[in-house]
Amino acid sequence: GVALVGIPLAVGALGFTAGGIAAGSIAAKTMSAAAIANGGGVAAGSTVAVLQSIGAAGLSAGSQIGLSTALGSLGAAAGALVP
Repeated sequence: GVALVGIPLAVGALGFTAGGIAAGSIAAKTMSAAAIANGGGVAAGSTVAVLQSIGAAGLSAGSQIGLSTALGSLGAAAGALVP
């Protein structure tokens, strides 16, 4: 629940927005570094590309299901450890 809302909000706060990467943001600095490292462009599937995709459209249904499953399992495991 919280992660499914919190992750897109956090990504947006870094500067990965629906309108593109916000000037002067952490996202802009990250994109610049990635482009320099990659010879001038940001590679498809890179961390910057994935974060921008999340910022533009939110998490895909598959990502939401995977994240819910992983966090649910983690929560169950943590709950089992608490007396």
